[in-house]
Amino acid sequence: MNIRSLTRGDGVVLGAAVLLFIASFLDLYSFDDVPDSVDLPMLWGSGPVVFSVVLAGVIGAALVVVARGLPQVPKVAGLDLGQFGVAFTVFAAWSALGNIVDVPGGFDNIGDNASEGAPSPGIGMILALVATLLMAAAAIATPLVPALKGALLPAPRPAAPQPYGAQPPGGYGYPGAQQPGGYGHPQPGQPGQPGQPQQAQPFGGQPQPQQAQAPQAPAGDFSPFWFAVPVPRPLFAEDGSPTPIAELAPGTWYLAVEQRGPALVAQTQDGRRGVLQDTSGIQRG
Repeated sequence: MNIRSLTRGDGVVLGAAVLLFIASFLDLYSFDDVPDSVDLPMLWGSGPVVFSVVLAGVIGAALVVVARGLPQVPKVAGLDLGQFGVAFTVFAAWSALGNIVDVPGGFDNIGDNASEGAPSPGIGMILALVATLLMAAAAIATPLVPALKGALLPAPRPAAPQPYGAQPPGGYGYPGAQQPGGYGHPQPGQPGQPGQPQQAQPFGGQPQPQQAQAPQAPAGDFSPFWFAVPVPRPLFAEDGSPTPIAELAPGTWYLAVEQRGPALVAQTQDGRRGVLQDTSGIQRG
């Protein structure tokens, strides 16, 4: 699970789930003229409230967040886990509202004076309603509101990128670097050693003038750079296949190695290359 793919809306859902869990340990009912020494039941003391409000809300928040962090969201009956999570949060908010409206659960309908001693919503039930309403609103609005679609965690700044395929100075294979000895590698002082050009001896022992080297072709205008995407975006194969080969997640840096019109050829961290067709709003490193 990639936590850097979570959005600000997912952060609101998580915060609301924490508030709901805290509220579940507070009072379910409130009575007038009852001393503080009376031990009133908390939300866990009511089965309907636990199942329809507390557990439904926590499970819904977990499904929403897990679905956002997975690279490939599993589906059940044609719906992905995130859609199930949104439905759970809405159900929890609706159930919390019902328990606020009718706290005694029909007890006040027995007799004419039964409502006089009926309880009112406790602080736990009120906070549960606030938490579930906030949770459901964030789960629904996240795909629609740009401010909520932003990355929850900022992407780390990458190191200065090197040209694609280049090696650091002094490393193995870099021109001018000290090469290790062994079969196929020249030793210091032997012909072929970097910095000691070997002169070809023609037949007869007379040295031949060295031929001038052809000038190297100038580098193109494009320079590889690191970038991050604002929202998950598919990466397509370079052969033009319509099936994505990977999904770029927000909060992760990728290397752009080539530009093809408005599209970019990007390389993932595991070495896969593909075409990013939608480059709007990308963040350059």
